[in-house]
Amino acid sequence: MALHIHEACVLLLVIPGLVTSAAISHEDYPADEGDQTSSNDNLIFDDYRGKGCVDDSGFVYKLGERFFPGHSNCPCVCALDGPVCDQPECPKIHPKCTKVEHNGCCPECKEVKNFCEYHGKNYKILEEFKPSPCEWCRCEPSNEVHCVVADCAVPECVNPVYEPEQCCPVCKNGPNCFAGTTIIPAGIEVKVDECNICHCHNGDWWKPAQCSKRECQGKQTV
Repeated sequence: MALHIHEACVLLLVIPGLVTSAAISHEDYPADEGDQTSSNDNLIFDDYRGKGCVDDSGFVYKLGERFFPGHSNCPCVCALDGPVCDQPECPKIHPKCTKVEHNGCCPECKEVKNFCEYHGKNYKILEEFKPSPCEWCRCEPSNEVHCVVADCAVPECVNPVYEPEQCCPVCKNGPNCFAGTTIIPAGIEVKVDECNICHCHNGDWWKPAQCSKRECQGKQTV
């Protein structure tokens, strides 16, 4: 009886060993991720020199085939020594361009500034405005502001005044000139004192008045 029990124990010790050996078979378990990556890398990054060309997405092109290497590249032809790409003369980007897209062989302006900036304010194209009473300005299609400054005539008086919202000074009391320290109107003779009668020079208001002495009216004595 004891002999039979010993044999059964031996069989039980041997059987687990057999099961363990079968469980670690490479046919039942997949390879590690590192082994898979290494295998795939050899396929994706194969050496295509002299055989074809590869673009940024990994697509392979035959020799002589025309393709775009990337999203914003110029077209190329797959040659024996690698891609031979077009080098076109791209148009210049407008200096006022505010939005440039690089979706093709050449950069393309998608939005041009359609207003003018002047002294911190924006104006529409062809809009006319007056920054000051003496300036007249317009926003040109070139996005530049052109202004004209008024050329005021010389006032015909010695005491011109500036009215609100007016560019040039005005003579509110008409033409005049100085007779000494007295302002006299032009066009008439004015008696400035007991002995002098003065008048303004015709058209030459800036010159002192021309005066002539008359017989003075002295005080009568008793």
